[in-house]
Amino acid sequence: MSLHIIIDGYNLIRQSTILSDLDSQGIQLGREALLNMLATYKKIKRHKITVVFDGTNAPFFSQRRDKIKGIDIRFSRIGESADTVIKKMAVTEREKALVVSSDLEIVNAVASQGASTISSHMFETKIAMAEYMSEKGVDRENKGGWIPTTKKKGPRKRLSKIKRKNRLKIKKL
Repeated sequence: MSLHIIIDGYNLIRQSTILSDLDSQGIQLGREALLNMLATYKKIKRHKITVVFDGTNAPFFSQRRDKIKGIDIRFSRIGESADTVIKKMAVTEREKALVVSSDLEIVNAVASQGASTISSHMFETKIAMAEYMSEKGVDRENKGGWIPTTKKKGPRKRLSKIKRKNRLKIKKL
């Protein structure tokens, strides 16, 4: 199953320490820095990525949909928020979607549709870790087989099915 990462653009920018500094200098600088960071991540991990921005802050000559460096970009229409666009995308994608946002309204609505969620701060950490591991040449997915252990692995406190699916999607980042 392929993973579609749907990002609440301004939420991620304003939650990030690096991107928020650039955003305070100019909103276009924040958007460009985010897209550059995601393009680097997309080279490492081949997930489909869509960034949704509010259309009220869109560049004057911009289209409602665009694709830059392999990243899909969407601006909401006038009178429509990015939150609404993200919720609609989650309805169509369902289990394939991983939504990046720290907005509780979005997180709750999307989770009720079957999509997984991750906070903006945690996603930024995952991106940084993927870039670091790529630079060092470490392959996180090839761990080299079975390691003998005497530790018991019984069904102690098993997570719910939804939480286990969410954990699997986050591991793919």
